[in-house]
Amino acid sequence: MDPTVVGSIDVELARVERKHRVSVRLAIESGSRAWGFPSPDSDYDCRFVYVGNLDTYLSPWRTRDVIETPPTGLLDVNGWDLAKALRLLVAGNAVLIEWLMSPIVYRGDARFRDELRALAEEVADRNRVARHYLHLGRKQWELFDRNRSLKKVFYSLRPAMALRWLRAHPGATVAPMHLPTLMAGCDLDTDLVAAVAELTALKSRTREMGSGAVPVPIAAFIESEFALAAAAFPKTAAPDLDRARSRTAEFFRAEATAAA
Repeated sequence: MDPTVVGSIDVELARVERKHRVSVRLAIESGSRAWGFPSPDSDYDCRFVYVGNLDTYLSPWRTRDVIETPPTGLLDVNGWDLAKALRLLVAGNAVLIEWLMSPIVYRGDARFRDELRALAEEVADRNRVARHYLHLGRKQWELFDRNRSLKKVFYSLRPAMALRWLRAHPGATVAPMHLPTLMAGCDLDTDLVAAVAELTALKSRTREMGSGAVPVPIAAFIESEFALAAAAFPKTAAPDLDRARSRTAEFFRAEATAAA
C-alpha cells in the first residue's frame, strides 16, 4: 500500500463529503489488494457507504444514490447511499457484504460497521448470496475461456472458493472476501493450495500476467465448485422479505436521523 495514494484517498473522501453534503460512514478497499492477490500495478479500488443529509431524504425530488469520481492514476473512488446498499443487500446482492468484510479500511465508524455487519448476517439470504457468487464466478470463467487471460482465473477462483467456504460453514451467511482467509477455512488438497500460491506469487511480481493455460488443480476446483453449488444452492421462490425490509428500514432511519 503506497502511503501517498492512501493519503490521496482520504483527501478525495473529504472532498466528496464537502461537495455532496454527505457523511462517509465506511470506506474500504474492494479490489485485488483486499482480495489477497494484488499485482504491482493494481488499482486502489476504494468503495464507500455514505449517509446523505436529512433534507435530501425528505424531499419529493429524487437524487442519485451513487457518487462516482473520475479515476485518477491508480485511484478509483466510488460509493453508494446507505439506502441503496440496504436495498441491494435485501435483494441478495453480496457487494455490501463484501465491503463489510474487507480487511483494508480507509475510513470508518467501527460502531457503524459492526452493526451493519450484524444486520447483514441477520437479513441476507444465504441461498441468494451463494447464487450471486455462482453467477459472478461463471461469468468470469466464461471470459477466461474466451481470452485466456490469467487474471480472470483469480476472478473465477475467489467466487468458487467463497462457495466452498459457504458449503463448509452451513450456519454462516457471510463469507470472507480475502482469498487466503477463505482457503484457511476450507479443507483443500495440497496440490490446489500449492497451485494457488504459485499463481499468486506470479501475479504479485508481474504487471501483466498475459494469457495461458490455467493450472489443472485450479481449473478442476473451479469447475467442480460451480457444479456443486448449482445443486447445493438451487434457485428458489423469492423469500418473504417483510422482516428484512423492516429491520433495514429501522437501521436506515436511525442512521439518517443521527446524521441530521
